[in-house]
Amino acid sequence: MSYLMKPNLILLPGLLNDARLWQAQAEKLGAVANVSVADLTRSNTIAELAADVLEQVPAGMFALAGLSMGGYVALEVMRQAPERVMSLALLDTSARPDTQEATENRHKLMELAKTDFPAVSRGLREKLLHPAHLGDVALAELLDDMAVVVGKDGFIRQQQAILARIDSRPSLAAIQCPTMVLCGREDKLTPVEVHEEMVALIPRASLTIIEQCGHLSPIEQPDRVTDAMHLWLQQRTT
Repeated sequence: MSYLMKPNLILLPGLLNDARLWQAQAEKLGAVANVSVADLTRSNTIAELAADVLEQVPAGMFALAGLSMGGYVALEVMRQAPERVMSLALLDTSARPDTQEATENRHKLMELAKTDFPAVSRGLREKLLHPAHLGDVALAELLDDMAVVVGKDGFIRQQQAILARIDSRPSLAAIQCPTMVLCGREDKLTPVEVHEEMVALIPRASLTIIEQCGHLSPIEQPDRVTDAMHLWLQQRTT
């Protein structure tokens, strides 16, 4: 494949994540795609974040992958500019709006961030990571470092956007591009069943489940996720 024929691949991070969430994928997929990671810290609605993404990407069509909050934004990009997305990947995310319990938890975290922001990242680890990865010092440090980069104000804007997001399920049937839905087997925040729901509603969707993995699949199982994304990119025109 020549350089000029490589597709543009846009990666969307999750809550409190920066580009390092996708570092392994960006490095290895660079041989087959022009990879960039969008900034999702500028706005406080999902619609505005999607517009931010569309402003950041090169002209023309692109492949789009989003994890968690990045998946919410990806689904909004599909509503705003479906003609520009050649293939879609939704990782460890959901098309559903928050439950009441999730909404209450987000408000608590926003309040905590105002007084003890480092505690937010520490408190989220058990929900984000597979139990086998909770003792991984490098992963813990990465999560904390990414949170510092996003910052308290960025975190609050992201939470405001997530809280106000719409139910995306009614719009899933309109997605016509090839779509990979991927999740960690032990994802506590967006379990396998919500991914199965999306696959059932998106016409050209397939499901990939990553074993020994929680919510942050690109950094918990980087090689497996990269392999799955490589296949997804190869299939974008079929």
